[in-house]
Amino acid sequence: MTVTSRVGDGATVSRDDIERKLREIRGEAGEVAESGRSSALVVAVATAVAVVAMAYLLGRRKGRRRTTVVEVRRV
Repeated sequence: MTVTSRVGDGATVSRDDIERKLREIRGEAGEVAESGRSSALVVAVATAVAVVAMAYLLGRRKGRRRTTVVEVRRV
């Protein structure tokens, strides 16, 4: 069952036309959302790797500064 209504210059819009257009719009929005989700995932992974690398390097530097060097001399 299709319901139609008159619009403008005698053009008719059916329920099927509206449903088809909504599916088309929803499909495009889904593609954009998927693309954005992929980009966000890449950025999140890169940020996590950068944070771990900085923590490692800063901890290594701090460990070197606090290391005591003991010299043993024989007399």
